[in-house]
Amino acid sequence: MQTLGSNTLGDFLRASRNGVDPATVGLGDGVGTRRVAGLRREEVAVLAGVSADYYARLEQGRERGPSSQVLDAIGRALHLDFDARGHLYRLAGLTPAPHVPGSRDLVDPALLTLLDSFSTAAGYVLGPSFDILATNSTANALLEPFANVGDEPVNMVRVLFTHADAKSIFVEWETVTRATVHALRLNLGYDPSSPAIRALVDEMLAIDTFRALWNDQTVAGLARAYKVFVHPTVGRIELTYQTFEIRDAPGQQLLVGTPAVGSASADALARLSSAGE
Repeated sequence: MQTLGSNTLGDFLRASRNGVDPATVGLGDGVGTRRVAGLRREEVAVLAGVSADYYARLEQGRERGPSSQVLDAIGRALHLDFDARGHLYRLAGLTPAPHVPGSRDLVDPALLTLLDSFSTAAGYVLGPSFDILATNSTANALLEPFANVGDEPVNMVRVLFTHADAKSIFVEWETVTRATVHALRLNLGYDPSSPAIRALVDEMLAIDTFRALWNDQTVAGLARAYKVFVHPTVGRIELTYQTFEIRDAPGQQLLVGTPAVGSASADALARLSSAGE
């Protein structure tokens, strides 16, 4: 019976290089001349810019301390995607550095289509610094009172701490702000060099209530939450929110707020959505 070996990093590297077509890295198909599938160890070493001996020791489990720079180079040489690259880091005992293929401010068209399919829910996409990157029509109507916050795109942290109507619209303002600040600190931990998050925090630290929450050092992701809005057009709306991580765009989150079926909140949200069409 096969069992899990102790050299999981080496096993992963070997399987990964065996899965790379030499032609994709400019080495030709090698038909009739190769004794192994995929790339040879020496070829991975050349492509990664490390010595053949070092790479062999790494794959054989005799080298246990590769740097993040070496892992990045090997990941590129093996054409590893985002998930596989993160797995490589973790097998080596390191934390993957943030890497996003493309802009964190771009929302995939398929996700926009999904947003529009939530006909009875408020759905929107947040970036790592809590910029609102996309909304469906219901969320757009729900958040319309904050459209004049003055920045583009609208940032939920600025809304909560600087908008004149934030405390009257968000009935449980203290709970919402606490969760938002703790989640913002968590996002900064994932991407410590993020200029957007750092600039936002520096700006918000001038506000006493934000500074107090930031300085308590608590981190927590956005979880299932119950929020109560008092909208200036339709009044009280109670929603249960679910948060989903967007795997294709690390740092982006999809938030979907739904009212109880048949409730006064469902009716108010429907009226608000239809009024905005």
